Amino acid sequence: MNKMSHCTITTLALSMSLLGCSGKATMEPVQQSGSNPALPEPKDFLMPPMQVPTGTGWQPGQTPKVASGLKIEKVASGLMHPRQLLALSNGDVLVVESNGPGEEPVTTPKQLIANKVKGSSGKGGKGGNRITLLRPKAGGEWDKHVLVEHLHSPFGVQMIGDALYVANTGAIVKFPYHVGDTRIAAPGVEFADLPSTVNHHWTKALLASPDGKKLYVGVGSNSNITENGMDIEYRRADVLEVDVATGGSRIYAAGLRNPTGLQWEPQSGKLWTIVNERDEIGADLVPDYMTSVQEGGFYGWPYSYYGQNVDHRVVPQRPDLVARALKPDYALGSHVAALGLLFSPDNALPATYHGGAFVSEHGSWDRSPLSGYAVVFVGFEQGKPVGQPRVVVSGFHSDDEKKLYGAPVGLAQDRQGALLIADDVGDAVWRVTAQAQ
Repeated sequence: MNKMSHCTITTLALSMSLLGCSGKATMEPVQQSGSNPALPEPKDFLMPPMQVPTGTGWQPGQTPKVASGLKIEKVASGLMHPRQLLALSNGDVLVVESNGPGEEPVTTPKQLIANKVKGSSGKGGKGGNRITLLRPKAGGEWDKHVLVEHLHSPFGVQMIGDALYVANTGAIVKFPYHVGDTRIAAPGVEFADLPSTVNHHWTKALLASPDGKKLYVGVGSNSNITENGMDIEYRRADVLEVDVATGGSRIYAAGLRNPTGLQWEPQSGKLWTIVNERDEIGADLVPDYMTSVQEGGFYGWPYSYYGQNVDHRVVPQRPDLVARALKPDYALGSHVAALGLLFSPDNALPATYHGGAFVSEHGSWDRSPLSGYAVVFVGFEQGKPVGQPRVVVSGFHSDDEKKLYGAPVGLAQDRQGALLIADDVGDAVWRVTAQAQ
């Protein structure tokens, strides 16, 4: 880490604060949602505008807010940074407790200050490096069992037959597992390696194909816009396809800065993902998005954004790749930091929330006023998103945007059709259903 004086840090922090005041968003999130979001001119900053509320967690009895006709309850608390959820066939729910490995070197004053500011939100909380099994019970919080420990910044988790696949930050690990067991005693075996150098984006989303023959892995970039060089981006900003029989992998789609929340869209059968786009060119750029993933498709990063809008910060440019960059299907708004995706044809919520996708928006540091920090619903018709996102769960921060109580990440649906939400700042899992009449 570079050595910097207290005076230097204080001066840069003050500069950051002043720049933040002049870099507020001018567009409403609704203007940057849907199939054709408004894209203003990019801006250049010495220090990008930042706004991060201070993480406080939830007070006793306090819960997120839900839309009319819904109710919410806490089914687990005291977790260690819960990030992802997987509902099992017997009703058990797996919770991946994790955070980044802390291996990324800090090389600039800007990076040091940004890390400190973001850390104050509670999003930098210590991860459990484990998977906890929740077993539903009537009344109160569900039973908790530590299923497996000593993982390395895990994120994605999938079941294929009697095998549990866990995407650590540097490899997919395979465990023998029978649904119903509350503990895995056997050691995991490395199944397939994953890009791990530096880990600017450490999460590795994971999804099995319907026939169980392939695993798809979302691998984020090792930088914002290749400031660490292109060599370190090998097999990054990609969706990888891994053969379950051999463990061999290939790049399935590229140019996706940080693809998370991989899911199969039920009507079309197509692979979909949510993507966190680049930072530091304005509070209104670039919209994060959800999109179908075409085999062999290229989606722009780092050379262009939202199709063929060139990012002139990237040198050298690749006009040949920009020319074939695919425009995403649906914008979610700038800097919402979408991390969870769940398609739900039917569920225990009112009918207005059937036949579409739930998206958890973790919220970002790069926009003022805040955006995201909510779970939204996007309707689908004939396999394509329609209309505007509708807020399902909110209230994760105070009205004055100074306190952060929680932040939604992974999503799942339990056997009763309830929506489950992992909250990594509140260290909880929430359950949403229809309000009893």
